[in-house]
Amino acid sequence: MLPSWTSRLTMPAIDTILFPEGRFMPTIPACDHYAGSEKLILKSIGIQNASDVEFDITCDLEDGAGVGGEVELRKLVCDVIGSSLNVHKRIGVRFHDFDSAHFGEDLEVVMKSVGALLSHVTVPKITGYAQAKAIVESVRKASLDNGLPAPVPIHLLIETHGGVHDVWEIAGLPGLRGLDFGLMDFVSAHYGALHDGCMQSPAQFEHPIVVRAKSNLVAACLAHGIIPVHNVTTGFADMELTHNDALRARTDFGFMRMWSIHPNQIAQILAAFRPNLSEVTKASEIILAAHHAGWAPIRVGNTLHDRASFRFYWNILKRAKLAGVELPQEVAGLE
Repeated sequence: MLPSWTSRLTMPAIDTILFPEGRFMPTIPACDHYAGSEKLILKSIGIQNASDVEFDITCDLEDGAGVGGEVELRKLVCDVIGSSLNVHKRIGVRFHDFDSAHFGEDLEVVMKSVGALLSHVTVPKITGYAQAKAIVESVRKASLDNGLPAPVPIHLLIETHGGVHDVWEIAGLPGLRGLDFGLMDFVSAHYGALHDGCMQSPAQFEHPIVVRAKSNLVAACLAHGIIPVHNVTTGFADMELTHNDALRARTDFGFMRMWSIHPNQIAQILAAFRPNLSEVTKASEIILAAHHAGWAPIRVGNTLHDRASFRFYWNILKRAKLAGVELPQEVAGLE
């Protein structure tokens, strides 16, 4: 029997209380797993359907097909997303870049065929704000033209000089759910001024130019209430490396989601992004006390808390529930 993923903490009443402006962070899985061939897509869906913890799959139209195979792969992806295999409706698609001859066909065919079933679309190689705005408008128009109940959530891949320069403006575009950082293309764009070690750890977390780009992307995303997504760990055979990269991306930089390119990386990323027991215990105590106090300021131990800290700890509990952490019964029952 397939596990149920309906236990996600939506908790609209408390979100409304703590975020009256309506700008609370989207609650989505911490891992976005990329697959680009029929074999790997089907394998990934099998893992997803057997998992008791949510993660997304992105079918990669950009890098998944060889030259000349774009139409065939696009049809395969649509067939799979529209099939009974897509149990959880947590599969998205990466289109070709906006300047590619294939972008228009990707958008038209995929949105018409399976737009209502997509968890998200991702568009790579964003050159700047003007292009990002045109992409968002194109996806939203395609959603409307195909009668979708709501626009498909959009992720944009920031990996060019122009994209990094305009990231604060881009993050404010309506309809975005996240910005993804593309490390390898970003490093390559520097004409050899950045050494190849910057494409992996430890330099990807230490070189000033890369650190600035990542930090700026995260700050822009969080300021606009969308998800900052970290790049892949290319050394996919080293599970400790994947876990450590994910942990550092989460704790040192504030990323809230990360790409996977190998099935074995999924569990490592989910574990690294999962709140630990001490965080969950502390958050549960504070949120329960706040709830009983009608969300007025409270004292827990020798520390005062108000709605600023309530929002912080409430987000920890939402992340924990989504990551499969069992919460105390009283907290799990809050709405």
